Amino acid sequence: MNPDTAVAAPRAILVGVDFGKAGFDDTLDELALLAESAGDRVVDRVVCRRKAPDAALFVGSGKADEIKALVLGHQAEAVLFDQALSAAQQRNLERHLGVAVADRTMLILEIFGERAQSHEGKLQVELARLQYLSTRLVRRWSHLERQRGGIGNRGGPGEAQIELDRRMIASRIKSVKARLDKVKRQRGTQRKARERGGVFRVSLVGYTNAGKSTLFNALVNAKAYAADQLFATLDTTTRALFIEGAGRSVSLSDTVGFIRDLPHKLVEAFEATLQEAADADLLLHIVDAASPQRDEQIADVQSVLKEIGADRAAQVLVFNKIDRLEATQLPREMRDAIEGEGGVRMQRVFVSALGGTGLNLLRQVIADAAAGQARPALRAPDWAPSEALGEDDPGTVDNPQAQALQTHARP
Repeated sequence: MNPDTAVAAPRAILVGVDFGKAGFDDTLDELALLAESAGDRVVDRVVCRRKAPDAALFVGSGKADEIKALVLGHQAEAVLFDQALSAAQQRNLERHLGVAVADRTMLILEIFGERAQSHEGKLQVELARLQYLSTRLVRRWSHLERQRGGIGNRGGPGEAQIELDRRMIASRIKSVKARLDKVKRQRGTQRKARERGGVFRVSLVGYTNAGKSTLFNALVNAKAYAADQLFATLDTTTRALFIEGAGRSVSLSDTVGFIRDLPHKLVEAFEATLQEAADADLLLHIVDAASPQRDEQIADVQSVLKEIGADRAAQVLVFNKIDRLEATQLPREMRDAIEGEGGVRMQRVFVSALGGTGLNLLRQVIADAAAGQARPALRAPDWAPSEALGEDDPGTVDNPQAQALQTHARP
């Protein structure tokens, strides 16, 4: 692209409000990644603390004035909030700041709208956007004046434009839902066909950018799009997976990634896609082993799995990206088990989808599950999940694959 004709990315200021809840990202790094994925350029970040949101301006009038000064100083074109805003708060902030205001939910919807490729994916994103928009019509635009009633005119006597808009959106939501129901039935027919054929269904789930698509490509030699960015893949892709010793056919599905505070409406809209995970015989929960927030990300994924009814499926934790670990963080064993929620023990495998380390071991885990082989009980770990990578005893690395990786670990 010619730099002279290239359109500059809109300048955006990020805002995060700490209400004292666990999981608050005081760096706003994830929001920055979302902003960049949506095509914005972050020019400043604002973090503040409050006991509760301000009903009118979310951050209060004093902090809103500070943000307005930053907007003018940076000539910013947007202010992005890490928390969900009400329709009134968003409207009031836009009037006060004089620029566009978006919250985390809107950012995610924008990214999904740009990335969806399949017919099903586009329908799901459209439904989520319509449901989001339906709550933000109150005095949102200048054309929401009263409409003249009477025969031949739009609307009933005295019907407001906002009511017409709301009815149009409601009608469109009904139409999109009907089309998604048809897609859901088609997927159900496909799943029943796989069940009749005795196919063992494996689904990849995990936090966005944990490396699901890279692992998917490595296991089935596919060319699914994979990139180091949030929500690189939105559409479910299913391929046959040849596993020696499985005793039957195996299918592998790559699903959409999860994220903290994933909007509930988005989970609802992607029900057809996420049903692949809910109906799977085995879930491979992919975790970014190098992420400082890996434990929080695991909890976020488990929360969404519970919401879609997939928490009852057999699950294996796959700690990916071990090639990015420090030498002292490498695992003692490439396969072990940890105690999950409710005392349920889950197998765990350490891999590098990019480098190929541990993939044969992962295939064996899938083969064992498909063949219904009960693996001998593993010793209970003597460390918490956050200590599971050898951080409590950096000198102990007793498996050959981990030792080999030490020389390649990042400094």
